[in-house]
Amino acid sequence: MKRALDLVLAGAGLIVLSPLLLVLWAVVRIGSPGPAVFRQERLGLHEKPFTMLKFRSMTTGAGDAIHRAYVSQMLMAGDRAEPTAGLYKLEGDPRVTRLGAWLRRTSLDELPQLVNVVRGEMSLVGPRPSLAWEAALFTDEQRTRFATRPGLTGLWQVSGRARLTMPQALALDVEYVRRQSLWLDLTILARTLPALRRTA
Repeated sequence: MKRALDLVLAGAGLIVLSPLLLVLWAVVRIGSPGPAVFRQERLGLHEKPFTMLKFRSMTTGAGDAIHRAYVSQMLMAGDRAEPTAGLYKLEGDPRVTRLGAWLRRTSLDELPQLVNVVRGEMSLVGPRPSLAWEAALFTDEQRTRFATRPGLTGLWQVSGRARLTMPQALALDVEYVRRQSLWLDLTILARTLPALRRTA
C-alpha cells in the first residue's frame, strides 16, 4: 500500500507540477552558472547508495568542508546539542545563492525527488536521505532509520522542523520506523504543507 501510494501521488505530482518544475529549472539554470539539477549520492534502504536529485541551490563547485564541520559538530554534541534553525542546512551558508536560499526556505528545491520516489529509491514519507559520512557518525540505534526508504518528508519535519536538535530529529526518524503505517504516512503528508508555511 505504501509503494502504491508513492507511485500514485508522486506520479500525479510530476504531471500536475510539470509547469512549475520547468519554470524552476529555467530560473535556476539562468540564475547562476551550472546545471539546474544537483545530483548527490545518498544512502537509502538498508544503506544502499542512490543518486538523489535536487534543484541546485549553491554555486557550482562549492566545497562541503563548512557543511561537514557544522553537521559533525551538531551530531557529536549529542544530548548537549542546542536546537538550530538550520538543522542539516547551515544558516547563512555563503555557498548558497539568493535564489537557492528561497528554494531551500520553501523546500521547492526538493521537488525533483519525486523522480526518486517513482524510481523506488525514496518514498513520500520517511527519514531524511543521509550522506555516507553522516551515517558514519550515527549510533547503532540511529542507524535503524535505514530499515525503510528515505522520504521527501518525515516525522521530524512536522514535529518542529526548525526547533529540533539533530539527535532529536534522528530519534524521530527511529520512532517513525517503529511506528510506520499507512495512516501515519497520510497524517504526516497532511501536516507537511502547514509545517512548510510556518517556516517559509
